Amino acid sequence: MAIYNLIHGRGIPYVFGFPAYGGGAFERHGLVTSVPMLIGFLVVCLIEGYAGWLLWNGYKAGGILSLILLIPGAIYWWGFDLPYPPIAAIIRTILIVVGWSSLYMK
Repeated sequence: MAIYNLIHGRGIPYVFGFPAYGGGAFERHGLVTSVPMLIGFLVVCLIEGYAGWLLWNGYKAGGILSLILLIPGAIYWWGFDLPYPPIAAIIRTILIVVGWSSLYMK
């Protein structure tokens, strides 16, 4: 939706009076929210979904990928001032560590 809005010149959508993306640290440092930036965030989210699918099926590769994606994800969370993903990342990381021995390599 945000990508579609930007492509059509409508700007970033607002949710409960706050911008869905944008207005955060990226913009405070001169990086205006753009279509490539949102596509990059979408790609990170899609890969995180794939990592979740791997984890759901018991693969350690999903846990490794999920932990690696904390870094690019954190950059976007910080840049867009997203408050909830860091909380979810802490819970996700704890669950991966606790369940690590039940995962298998493949």
